[in-house]
Amino acid sequence: YSLVNAFQWIQYSILSNVFAGFYGVSFTQIDWLSMVYMLAYVPLILPATWLLDTRGLRLTALLGAGLNGLGAWLKCASLAPDRYPLTLAAQTVCAVAQVFILGLPSRVASVWFGPTEVSTACAVAVLGNQLGTAIGFLLPPVLVPNTPNDINLMAHNISIMFYGTAMVSTLLFFLTGVVFEEKPKYPPSHSQAVLQTMPPEDYSYKQSIINLFKNIPFVLLLISYGIMTGAFYSVSTLLNQMIVTHYEGEEVNAGRIGLTLVVAGMVGSIICGLWLDYTKTYKQTTLIVYILSFIGLLVFTFTLDLGYLIVVFVTGGVLGFFMTGYLPLGFEFAVEITYPESEGTSSGLLNASAQIFGIVFTLVQGKLTTDYSPRAGNLFLCAWIFVGIILTALIKSDLRRHNVNSGIMNLDVKAVPVESPVEPESTTLKIQSAL
Repeated sequence: YSLVNAFQWIQYSILSNVFAGFYGVSFTQIDWLSMVYMLAYVPLILPATWLLDTRGLRLTALLGAGLNGLGAWLKCASLAPDRYPLTLAAQTVCAVAQVFILGLPSRVASVWFGPTEVSTACAVAVLGNQLGTAIGFLLPPVLVPNTPNDINLMAHNISIMFYGTAMVSTLLFFLTGVVFEEKPKYPPSHSQAVLQTMPPEDYSYKQSIINLFKNIPFVLLLISYGIMTGAFYSVSTLLNQMIVTHYEGEEVNAGRIGLTLVVAGMVGSIICGLWLDYTKTYKQTTLIVYILSFIGLLVFTFTLDLGYLIVVFVTGGVLGFFMTGYLPLGFEFAVEITYPESEGTSSGLLNASAQIFGIVFTLVQGKLTTDYSPRAGNLFLCAWIFVGIILTALIKSDLRRHNVNSGIMNLDVKAVPVESPVEPESTTLKIQSAL
């Protein structure tokens, strides 16, 4: 359902010229159908993270899936040229659903997977969101070709996309209710065993937030992650406008370029997750990927207007491999340097930072693209990514979760069954005293 939510985010932007004509609105108003995802996230992430930390994975997942389906059905009611406000309201509901979705990958990975699998699991979970963006780039231009002289045909084509999305979202909501479980029977790692045996009164959500903002490496990562991910959101939102500016009538190829960008990023995510599980070189990998993303955006910027779409496909793929591949790196790096703080809290703050930067970058890059050229907007992003490289280089890495898991392996506590009704307390005491 993360896939379907991401699909609904990008389905308007990749057809910005089509929807602008259908609803009779400006490109900026169509851009807001993407930016509302970013805007809704910022004020709602703290309540959503509190819900995840206090009520658990299952309830959070059900809320996200339910709102995702509701927003999809509301879009089906907005199939008329004078109903832009309704489609904006529907997209806002989907944006609220996203708040309950984006924080799940790192929490699911930590709760369900062992220390040698957690980074790969997080990367695969993030993959769902990326795959949804990829399909959102590919399908809408095929399902809804630009027919400005036949609004009825355009409405029919849009209805196929909207009703199909609504039915899939409803099915996923029921599947989530049937198969989604809160946690495994036994903790998959020593660090999870420690967290699960802590009394609930020992956890303070407010104190967790304070601790995170006192953690200087996390604050640096918070800003650098926001810059990189916000830049990705901006490029994704404005891709149609950038391509159509230099290659008129190439809406379908604009979607295919977006697909190439995200699919390459999915491959990058998996490779980075496997690499982290193998090496635990969080800072080094994050910094290298950041630098390569900067180089990739520069190359994409200066080859966009050469007149060869095949070149744009290649440079877009390279850019996507590193820029999208960075997303799970940031999640896992944050969990490592902030343990034992909640994964949901750290990932929620990272996503909030990304939404804030995404709104600012989309507005500024969109203005520069409209008033000057796509190159001016992309160079604006390049300057900010360079700042992100500097901030990432300043992060002092302290792999707390990894140190707990690897250190405890050497303690003589393996014979103590975690599922025992009495023994976990002694296990926790041994671990705490050893630490």
